[in-house]
Amino acid sequence: MRTLDDLLAEGVSGRRVLVRADLNVPLDKQTGDISDDGRIRAVLPTLGALVEAGAKVVVCSHLGRPKGAPDPQFSLRPVAGRLGELLGAPVHFATDTVGDSARSTVADLADGQVALLENLRFNAGETSKDEAERGAFADQLAAFGDAYVDDAFGAVHRKHASVFDVPARLPHVAGRLVLREVEVLSKLTADPERPYVVVLGGSKVSDKLAVIEALLPTVDRLLIGGGMCFTFLKAQGLEVGTSLLEKDMVDTCRNLLERSGGKIMLPVDVVVADAFAPDATHDTVRVDGIPSHRLGLDVGPETVAGFSAVLSQAKTIFWNGPMGVFEMPAFAAGTRGIAEAITKADAFSVVGGGDSAAAVRALGLDESSFGHISTGGGASLEYLEGKTLPGIAALEN
Repeated sequence: MRTLDDLLAEGVSGRRVLVRADLNVPLDKQTGDISDDGRIRAVLPTLGALVEAGAKVVVCSHLGRPKGAPDPQFSLRPVAGRLGELLGAPVHFATDTVGDSARSTVADLADGQVALLENLRFNAGETSKDEAERGAFADQLAAFGDAYVDDAFGAVHRKHASVFDVPARLPHVAGRLVLREVEVLSKLTADPERPYVVVLGGSKVSDKLAVIEALLPTVDRLLIGGGMCFTFLKAQGLEVGTSLLEKDMVDTCRNLLERSGGKIMLPVDVVVADAFAPDATHDTVRVDGIPSHRLGLDVGPETVAGFSAVLSQAKTIFWNGPMGVFEMPAFAAGTRGIAEAITKADAFSVVGGGDSAAAVRALGLDESSFGHISTGGGASLEYLEGKTLPGIAALEN
């Protein structure tokens, strides 16, 4: 796989470089402001290097899930403003993706300047399963670059035009973020230092089943919290009240527990509440004492202590998914406790993107205390599952 350094060594001054970034940041529904700019910051090393080398940088990204047509609530305009602040120079914004505004904005770029195209998913061709439609859109995008850099690790598991088809049309390299992500995740799949402990949370077992199946033979311990733990607890014959439950996954969870050889560790206590609300009446109960009318929204302190003891002995840690509804202060203690235990461990730690990365920032934890915080939740899980990621395959071709 060729890298950004290879491209820089060839010289990019005066050349147009199309950069696929992952600027899919959360926006406040009331104000439209960016609530977490972590993904914008993650691409700065690549963009900064290209700017310094005198390239004409054309950035493209998606945001949210528009239906293949312009939708103001998913505009990248706020991102252009924040990106300009972080780069210390204005970012020229095109009000469309491949139309008149995009063409004139790119044509007017001077050496060392940056443009951001409007949301890629405002065009149906970006996500189309029809190769001809996707290819036609890729042709239009590729016309904006003399070279292509993929620095959108959070999108490399998607067979989309900007990720899979454009690199077939231009000289292509991996950006610094993508390269770092692949290097880090390779450590977890090749020969991790042991004990190797994985912490999985989040809401659904079905979302994590493939990675659980892939990891069980290789990990030393698998700690399970979050909403998904209740399906496992149900598989043990326990009452879970009105907690999140995937009934069709109970037998699967029972089978996983039987096959795990004791590697899977479940909560021993949980925080239960009367309702899914920040001000709901709540308390902590043992997992064998969950009332039938209440729902679990966090793991309890004994669970945090038990999980932390295992993590303290680990040499490699992968964490994906919060332990509870961390967005509500009353149910954030479990996620905070596990995150803090990971930072204290003498281990190489990887936070697997998505809600876990958001939790680290939302809880005010020191990001530098973790070995690596991935920008791609789904991509990182699929990499660990051993799947071929279309964006990576396109770069290696």
